[in-house]
Parts: sequence; structure tokens; C-alpha cells
Amino acid sequence: MSFENCRFVIIGAAGGIGSALARRLKRGGAALVLLGRSMDRLTPLASELGAEALIADAAQPDELERLVGRLEPFQGIVNCAGSILLKPAHLTTEAEWRQTMEANLTTAYATVRAGAKALMQGGGSIVLCSTAAARTGLANHEAIAAAKAGIIGLTLSAAATYAGRNIRVNCVAPGLTDTPLAARITSNEAALKASASMHPLGRIGRPEEIASGIAWLLDPENNWVTGQVLGIDGGLGSLRPR
Repeated sequence: MSFENCRFVIIGAAGGIGSALARRLKRGGAALVLLGRSMDRLTPLASELGAEALIADAAQPDELERLVGRLEPFQGIVNCAGSILLKPAHLTTEAEWRQTMEANLTTAYATVRAGAKALMQGGGSIVLCSTAAARTGLANHEAIAAAKAGIIGLTLSAAATYAGRNIRVNCVAPGLTDTPLAARITSNEAALKASASMHPLGRIGRPEEIASGIAWLLDPENNWVTGQVLGIDGGLGSLRPR
């Protein structure tokens, strides 16, 4: 894919998927603005890629809207911020529930609100991150599945709302991916083996694989794609292995 003459904003850019996406887009020739909550994590990536790095809390919609409005023009915005909470509902505290909603659904909503306003005149692409667990029942995923299912609903509604403005809204729904966020699972040999076996293709995902799907959704050549949930999950969301 070629992203010459394209400029993209990545929220949560220092994470596993966000950084893989930034590198993927940079290889295609894109200019990048990297947003996150810690310059300590953003600065090395920005230096590596020759990108602009800015502090932003995407869980604060008004704050994000003001910042993104100052970054125009750009052709796409992606929210890679998020969290993982694997607990049954009866063991999930109210604070954990609120934190999960804020880190995932609120940041996605803030991305749509800020991105739609900034792209209103020229059109462009908004990409969010859900999860395969939002579309198939997995034990101990109540809070995170609820938040990520909300992102799917947000994607579909926003895609309908802004289609007339030539703003495309899509999301990816990964399976378990080998990122720092998933380290509590991937660092445990038994948990990793069990997780891999849940995926029909027999392994967990790599950040670069999720980044490739997001890049495809951002690509202006795919400008007839909107309102889609792209499963990049080794078959977890739709297949049952023998």
C-alpha cells in the first residue's frame, strides 16, 4: 500500500498494535501524528519514525476534540487505546467496570467525535478497535466484551451518520494478540497454550497482522468500505475447531 501524501493520527500509538501500525504506515510513505498519555513511551517511536508526538487523554472527549481540531488536515484517525480485563461479572468491581468502559468505549467515542468534526469537509477514514470477544461468548469477558461490543455499535451508527460526508467508519475485531497489554496471558505458558488452542488457526495474533488490517481500512484505495467489522482473529470469532 502507498500512503504518499497521506497524514494519519494514531491514538494509543505507543502500544503494541499502535506502534506496529505507525511503522506500517511510515513504510508506505505516510506522515504521522502519534498521540498517547506518556511522552516517555511516545518519544522513542516518534524519533524512530520522524513523526510528531503529542500528549492526549482520549478518555476526555472535549480535550481530544480540541487537540485533533488543531491537527487538520489529515486523512484518517485510528484509536488503538484500550485495556484488557478478564474477570467474571461477580468479581469485577465498579471501579474496574468504569475503567474498562473509559479506556475502551469512551476513547472510541471521543475518537469518532473529534475525527468526524475534523474530517467533515474533506472526508477520510476513522478506524476503531473492538475484539472477537464482542461477537462470541467467552467466559470471564463480561466487562471488556460489553465495552468492545459498544464499539461495534458505535462503528455502525457513525458509519451511517457520516457516509454523506464521505467519512468512512470501520473497526477491527482481533483475537488475542501478542502485545504488552496481553503480557499477563502470554507470559504464562499454560494460559498461552490454552489461548492459542481457542483460535482455529492454532496460535495467537501478531501486532503486525492487526496493523495490516487497519492500514487496509485506512487506504484511500478502499474508499468504498464503511460500516464494517473486520475480524483478524485466527477464526476465533466465527469458527469452532474440532
